[in-house]
Amino acid sequence: MTEKRPIWTRSFINISISTFFIFTVFYALLTFLPIYVMNELGGTASQGGMAVSVFLVSAIIMRFFAGMILEKYGKRRILTLSVLMFAVSTIFYVVVDDFALLLGLRFFHGIWFSLMTTVGGAIAADIVPPERRGEGLGYYGIAMNIAIVAGPFIALTLQPFMAARSIFIIFSVIMVIGFFCALAVRVEETAPVLREGKRKLSLHDFLETKAMPIASVGFFVSFVYASIVSFISVYAESLGLLKTASYFFLVYAIAMLVVRPFSGRIFDSRGPHIVIVPSCIMFAIGLFSLSITQSPWMLLLSGALVGLGYGTLLPSFQTLAIQSADKHRSGYATGTFFAFYDTGMAIGTASLGIIAVSLGYANLYLMLAVMVLLIALYYVWIMKGHKQAVE
Repeated sequence: MTEKRPIWTRSFINISISTFFIFTVFYALLTFLPIYVMNELGGTASQGGMAVSVFLVSAIIMRFFAGMILEKYGKRRILTLSVLMFAVSTIFYVVVDDFALLLGLRFFHGIWFSLMTTVGGAIAADIVPPERRGEGLGYYGIAMNIAIVAGPFIALTLQPFMAARSIFIIFSVIMVIGFFCALAVRVEETAPVLREGKRKLSLHDFLETKAMPIASVGFFVSFVYASIVSFISVYAESLGLLKTASYFFLVYAIAMLVVRPFSGRIFDSRGPHIVIVPSCIMFAIGLFSLSITQSPWMLLLSGALVGLGYGTLLPSFQTLAIQSADKHRSGYATGTFFAFYDTGMAIGTASLGIIAVSLGYANLYLMLAVMVLLIALYYVWIMKGHKQAVE
């Protein structure tokens, strides 16, 4: 019997820690900046929202160029540069005290976030043994999922007791540590495919077309998940459960941590369908549970169900996107997947709030539960078409 090659190498541990710190700061700023804009800069709630959205806009734009940049300059070099510039951008929050400058900084910051998260996923996929890629990327995804809890917790815990500049300094220290972890990552670079002569740019230079079908599934799932990230606290407040809402993502993270090791191994040994379809069903049940929630325990149960469902989908889709492409195109595949994913999140955040005003949050979550079941059918159809195309 062949011995399994290890996942938890030095480079894999360091890329995971660096990613965790980046997403922790990302979610901490996502939580803290609207408060900072209104309390410290005298801005409005809409301006606080702008400080969040302009970051996402630059990140989405950069996704379309990330694969080309990684192929030209190398993954390790771009990893080092992007984490360094993300850290430098974080430090600049300490001195920026004007809203217009803050928006410029947010746009600049989003560029490096986009590059780092693209190259980080590509490197993680390259480091883990191909036969354990589902399991390995599942573990890598834990770094992002735990940060959903850690970032807001740090921001909201510090905010009542510390000045804004001191909080930004703490975020900066976190990123400096993340940079040194990135420096310790080693990855075998794949030689770029040489192209003869000059030619016009095509879609292939910006996106991995082979990854687009599964990326489209990720788009719809992230559209739905935007309702959880953006509106769960508002919904909980309308139910008189705001105190319980602070534990929603904690329960979500615990549930995700419990299932992630098993789901990754099953993905590798028995294929993606047996993981993704039940996860979609579990995600839908969690959304339905939210729609009928009236008590604290129901809200927390919903968080656990969403964690069991959605928490497995993101790394599974990312793995399929990378597996669909040639090895030297892993950066393109990762960038393509997250371009679709981030766009779905941005559109969902903007549009679902408007829908919730008309339908109410309970009906919104009921509608989205049905949508997730339709997404599962769409996924099966996409994969069936892909299998026929291969054959």
